[in-house]
Amino acid sequence: MLTVLSSFDDPLSKNNPQSLRTWHDSLAESIRDPEVLLAKLGLPPEYLAPARAAAQLFPLRVPLSFVARMQAGDPNDPLLRQVLPIQHELQATAGFTTDAVGDCSSRRAPGLLHKYHGRALLIVTGSCAVHCRYCFRRHYPYESEPRRLDDWKPAWDLLEADQSIHEVLLSGGDPMMLTDGRLKALIERLAEIPHVKRLRIHSRLPIVLPDRITAPLLELLTGTRLTPIMVVHANHPQEIVNDCDEALRKLVRAGITTLNQTVLLQGINDRVETLENLSERLIDTGVIPYYLHQLDRVDGAAHFEVSTATGCELIKQLQKRLPGYAVPRYVQEIEGAAHKIGVEAD
Repeated sequence: MLTVLSSFDDPLSKNNPQSLRTWHDSLAESIRDPEVLLAKLGLPPEYLAPARAAAQLFPLRVPLSFVARMQAGDPNDPLLRQVLPIQHELQATAGFTTDAVGDCSSRRAPGLLHKYHGRALLIVTGSCAVHCRYCFRRHYPYESEPRRLDDWKPAWDLLEADQSIHEVLLSGGDPMMLTDGRLKALIERLAEIPHVKRLRIHSRLPIVLPDRITAPLLELLTGTRLTPIMVVHANHPQEIVNDCDEALRKLVRAGITTLNQTVLLQGINDRVETLENLSERLIDTGVIPYYLHQLDRVDGAAHFEVSTATGCELIKQLQKRLPGYAVPRYVQEIEGAAHKIGVEAD
């Protein structure tokens, strides 16, 4: 994993009193060893060998806040299943590839993907606070993306030249892994491009590392002329509790439009009651259930796939149980398509 934008100075990080814990402390305490995770949850050693084998392909990483929401002794806990490496990841499956959504073919410059009209995406880091086992970028060549500030010039040039681009997405990895100083420098640079109106950040950190949502962060996100939009990623109602609930409320209270994307996952959220409870908890915090994603068919994630027929039935049932604004749109990303494709029953 790599972190780009490393040449930015970070004066904001020097202002934090040493006596206070920071999100960096929480990040440093993340579990990276399958043996430690299994021991903490009281799970038998039979899970260790396959976890270590799968972690050779895609490492384990999970913050303690997220682990604290798991049920000890339950190998089928829906949060644990999202992060624990298992032997199924080692099996090749027809139709599953290393670039499931055509990211590489959409790369217009180092760090810049351009798939859809009016918006472009910057890969600003390869680092994440949690390694979700179904991640569609688990094989992405982050080593090819910018590391120094000068390396970003081709991307800035393209963004400045294309006046049709009104929105820029920060992604990765997870853009919230950048320090406040680096994130501030990036956002201010985007704000210098007159035709860019909106800043969208896709992040899992408000869910898995909630103490990342601080007053200084909220100030910098709302501190330019760009309209900020935060897209978070929660898959199960068990995630939206305690410190996570409060972090989401902070985003909403700051006036940042906050949306949630969920990936439909076998054995995790493929029951209507689970999705209903997730939408209820999101709405209660002020977060809009935005998308229910069909799984991107990335190598190592086939065991998570749910049929589209099941997904359509789940949406139909949600429409009977929830107000319209609480029902996410069921979509699929298809390489080369001009937008996300709505999934509908045959």
